Amino acid sequence: MSDAYWEAFFTLHRDLPREGPGEPADIAWAAGVAGTPGTGRICDAACGPGADIAALRRVAPDGQVTALDKYPHFTAQAQALHGDDPAVTITTGNMGQITGPFDLIWCAGALYFLGITAGLKTWRAALAPGGAVAFSEPCWFTDARPQQAADLWAEEYPAMTDAAGIDAQVQAAGYTTLGTRKLSAAAWENYYGPMDKRIAALSPGDTPELQQVLAEARREADVWRAHPESFGYLLSVVRPDGI
Repeated sequence: MSDAYWEAFFTLHRDLPREGPGEPADIAWAAGVAGTPGTGRICDAACGPGADIAALRRVAPDGQVTALDKYPHFTAQAQALHGDDPAVTITTGNMGQITGPFDLIWCAGALYFLGITAGLKTWRAALAPGGAVAFSEPCWFTDARPQQAADLWAEEYPAMTDAAGIDAQVQAAGYTTLGTRKLSAAAWENYYGPMDKRIAALSPGDTPELQQVLAEARREADVWRAHPESFGYLLSVVRPDGI
């Protein structure tokens, strides 16, 4: 993508509360499945603007959260929200190079950038004994896939698979799936609701790149709202075998 496209992308996404679907209940559930202690050391990998940091702190009130993202604008936004908390460290960095040790690595909708199997193999060394990874991943929920949805994901994420396919990649990394959970409609609206307002404020867009970015965002939201039973995000909690 060109620099002009990314400038338009951040024009749309600037100061949105989150960069993907999610809700605090997802984090509470994942920490419970993983057995994350109240003193847990947690990594928020690809934290975006820091939407999940408060919920991560609640599951480990006597622990430490290390949040990182590759984009300085997002980490600056997270720092503005949580920088006064001594139990939160926010850095700009590569989620493929985290070191740990962490009791929980939380990754909302971004592990696919590394690849599930490759990313989990990389993160194994960053986990403390008994540690786990919780990640959400685009997932097909039905075998019958509406053409509109199939066309969208063929462009955005051709490797998208179903729950069995995700679990196979988890096993290939030497992990076991402890539990899975579909992200709720409320989790999706937490993302798309503010996005809708931002799109309306920016429409019709003053550059071709911004027009493209707005059209892509509208399409993604429209397709999910039309076919929520067919696809969504699957949240998986996984632990390395023998750890």
